Formats: sequence, C-alpha cells, structure tokens
Amino acid sequence: MKRTSTLLVTAVVGLGLTLTACGSDSGSNAGSAEGGSGGKIGVILPDTKSSVRWETKDRPALEAAFKKAGVDYTIQNAEGSADTMATIADGMIADGVTVLAIVNLDSDSGASIQEKAATQGVKTIDYDRLTLGGSADVYVSFDNTKVGELQGQGLVDCLGDRPANVVFLNGSPTDNNATLFSGGAHSVVDKAPNITIVGEQAVPDWDNDQAVSIFEQLYTAADGRVDGVYAANDGLAGSVISILEKNKRAGQVPVTGQDATVEGLQNILAGTQCMTVYKSATEEANALADAAIALVNGEDPKTTSTSRDDTGGRDVPSVLLTPKSITKDNINVVFDDGGQSKDEVCSGQFAAMCSAAGV
Repeated sequence: MKRTSTLLVTAVVGLGLTLTACGSDSGSNAGSAEGGSGGKIGVILPDTKSSVRWETKDRPALEAAFKKAGVDYTIQNAEGSADTMATIADGMIADGVTVLAIVNLDSDSGASIQEKAATQGVKTIDYDRLTLGGSADVYVSFDNTKVGELQGQGLVDCLGDRPANVVFLNGSPTDNNATLFSGGAHSVVDKAPNITIVGEQAVPDWDNDQAVSIFEQLYTAADGRVDGVYAANDGLAGSVISILEKNKRAGQVPVTGQDATVEGLQNILAGTQCMTVYKSATEEANALADAAIALVNGEDPKTTSTSRDDTGGRDVPSVLLTPKSITKDNINVVFDDGGQSKDEVCSGQFAAMCSAAGV
C-alpha cells in the first residue's frame, strides 16, 4: 500500500487575553452531603475555535453535573492560548480550588500547570486529552483509539470494495488525542487491500481555516484523484467538503468526522459526509464530576482502565468511555440521547432531509 505522510509542527501562540476575556463562569454551590468536604473544583476548557463542543456541550453538561452534586466550581476557557490557560490556572489555585481539571492545549504547558498545582496540594485531572509527561491523578475521556477505529471502519464501509485513493487530514500535532485517532483509523484503513493513501497531513491547532488550504493542497497534489477522506472531526470535515464542493465532487467522496456537531449531522443528512463519531458530553461531564468529587473528598476515583504515558513513564488511572459511530441510518441515536436538538439540526432546508431519514 502506498502511503505518504507529512506532519505540520506548530507552536501554540499566547493571545495575551485577560481573565475577563476568557469566558469565566463560576458556580457557588455549597457542598452538599453528596459533595462532602466543601472543596472547590476548577475546570479549564481549551478554546472556542477547534470545536463548538466545548462551550455548547461540555460547559453546560459540566455545570449541570456540578450543580446536581452540590459542589462549588468554576469553569473558564483559555481561548486557544497556553499562556492564558496558565494564568487562569494560577488564579484558580490562588482562589482555593482543591481539584483542577484541564483540557491541555499541548502536553508541555499542561504538564507545567499540573506540576505547579501539585506543589500547592491541588489534585489534577486530564479531561478529554491526556497530558504526556504530566502528573494528573486521573484521566477522563473516551477511548480515543476506538474513536479512530470507528472512523476508519466508517470510511472503509462508505467506500466499499472499489479501488480508492484516500487522504488523511489529521488533527493538531500537539494533541495526543489526534495521534490516537489517526492511529486507530490507520489500524483499519491500512488493512484494506483496495485503498491507497495518497496524502496525509496534520492541521495545527485543529484550525478549520488552515484545514481548507491544507486539504486543497493535498487534493491538488493528488491531481484530484481522491476517492475518500479521513477527516479527524466535523470541523475539518466541513473544510474538506468546501473544497469538494468547489470541485463539484461533494457527495461523491466519502468524508469522516467526529463530535456529532449540528453541522456534521446536517452534512450527513445532505450526503456530503458519510459518518461521524458521537461522544456524549453529558456522559463525559458526569464522569469528570464523579472523579473530581471523589478527589475533593480525599477518595480515589473509580476508574475503568489505565492509559500509557510513555513520556512520563507511567500508567495513568483512567475512565475511558465508549464512543458510537453515527451514519444516516442511526442518526436518531444522537437525538434520543439529547446530544443535539432535532429542531436545530432539522431547520430550514434540512427539514425534508430529516423526514426522509426518519428523524
């Protein structure tokens, strides 16, 4: 099988945002019997650009979980800046959080935050992304290798047995999840005898605008002979689809995705995206809340497995949840679980498509 691989390396650039510009949102719930010791939980989300999920799904799900548990909490967003995340973390520690959960922007900056927290006696949690070389007490996420396997199998299924040239558009090279997604997808796609990989590149910071240019370059380099695309999430899939539309091939070239966003589900209904991967924000938020509350109470969180951190030379206690593959045939899974609103997805031109799909 032919395979070419090019990896873009990027540095995370500090935006110099102040805390007041970071989407700060604190809750002041006194610790109930369920919350216990009255400690405070801090959560730092990564950005608002890489995926709409962080503010539209994760934040409200986390707020609901913490309020239900009756614990004091604060949630802020680093807006894509590692410097801002470090500043937020310092502020949270100074403000008395006893447990700090982060979605790192890169492992080095995340590890520095966790090291500083440890010196102040603050327990730390890796949320969604594992911090390589970090010191988190627990890691809460979905099985990200499985996510990639579902994406790879989805692409293979959508292509069928016909000979096909495939391009891989991977997520950020600084995000360990992106590495796991790609590895999982390759473990399936590389075994397909009818598939040849004709291009592969990572997208710095999951930037959808850069993804447009990157995919167009890959498409041109392959002389337009692209029959399928592994796109690591729905945002990147949208970038791919824009170039396919420009070349009048949207709907003819299967494209994968992830996150079951409104746009991703609409693209599936329209036939321009063949699948996505659904990861329940509520399920992940509840798992984080359970782990954080256990740590607040001085207990060991209940975990399901471990995740290997070769950089740090350790196995991190983990809660790894199970993702679900979504196509037009089972799109109702997302609606039935409350992952998205039918009214929002099925608005305007998509109303008829929803009806045709049995939504």
